[in-house]
Amino acid sequence: MTDTTLIDRIRHGLIVSCQAAPGTPLHGAEPMARMAQAAVVGGAVGVRVRGVSDVAAVRRVVSVPVIGLTKRGAEGVYITPNLRDALDLERAGADVVAVDATLRPRPDSASTDQFLRELKAALGVPILADVDSVVAGVRAADSGADLVATTLAGYTGGGRPVGPDFSVLEGLVARVNVPVIAEGRFHTGDDVRRAISLGAHAVVVGGAITDPIAITRRFVTAMRERG
Repeated sequence: MTDTTLIDRIRHGLIVSCQAAPGTPLHGAEPMARMAQAAVVGGAVGVRVRGVSDVAAVRRVVSVPVIGLTKRGAEGVYITPNLRDALDLERAGADVVAVDATLRPRPDSASTDQFLRELKAALGVPILADVDSVVAGVRAADSGADLVATTLAGYTGGGRPVGPDFSVLEGLVARVNVPVIAEGRFHTGDDVRRAISLGAHAVVVGGAITDPIAITRRFVTAMRERG
């Protein structure tokens, strides 16, 4: 499929992030493959998957586009931080590779612009730039990213974000010339509808669908507060 065809397939659709942290009951390639299958049965137009083994397992059981990423560490630039990880994800079957495209210092000391240009030259699949600001998104698009996502908006400034960052979404839609994916703390149907109305190409929902621990805790907390 061409890049244009792939990007058209996810237009105005829901992408489900199927990830489980190490040490949690659902961590592993087989549980995530089943989670991805369930998401597709429910109507997801794509899935976002962490890790080479999980991407390979998911690719075998779904026909929708798979957005692949890796995570190294938990602070700073840790989403697909290097070219080797990106190439491994492509070989595992990722249709799109997601990378941290914030303007923070990178582990290899390269600039984000340089990193994206190297990726563009080496990869045969689209690049999804996860950004935290409009400025970073504009830079990413100018440096070759095929899509830009609000994934990291609110997470790089040391605060405690609650809901989606619609201001960054609006700014990106107005200023970049590539499709914008809304991602980050989307929990309700109203959130998703608002994102599409503001011009998002697609919306990614993760924990609100695929994290049973967090979902259960919300209900338990609500019950205790009423008690």
